[in-house]
Amino acid sequence: MDADDLKGRTKDFAHRCVKLALALPQTPLGNHIRGQLIRCSTSVAANYRSACLAQSKPAFVSKLSITIEETDESCFWMEFAIDERLLKKEQVLPLLQEGRELTSIFMSSRKTARGLAEGS
Repeated sequence: MDADDLKGRTKDFAHRCVKLALALPQTPLGNHIRGQLIRCSTSVAANYRSACLAQSKPAFVSKLSITIEETDESCFWMEFAIDERLLKKEQVLPLLQEGRELTSIFMSSRKTARGLAEGS
């Protein structure tokens, strides 16, 4: 999987999270989670794109670290929505799995980039 594939995948993740967030109930908690999930999931795609334009390995690692944090936070809010029974587990699990896979991919990329930066 190359950078363009991951750009598409993170953008798709953001779109799917937005749709999921819009399915949350119009309650104070639902509204809070909606805003948080939309913010962090769209940040995944935006920060990954930014990482791809980094001018140095340290800048790439830094932006990738933000991407990891935002992907993990997206997973947290999806898990929280399930815990609070705001959405059906079956409705959330495929997207939650995608978030976990993206987190793994980005963590592996960061580890590789750090190794390359240290070896340079």
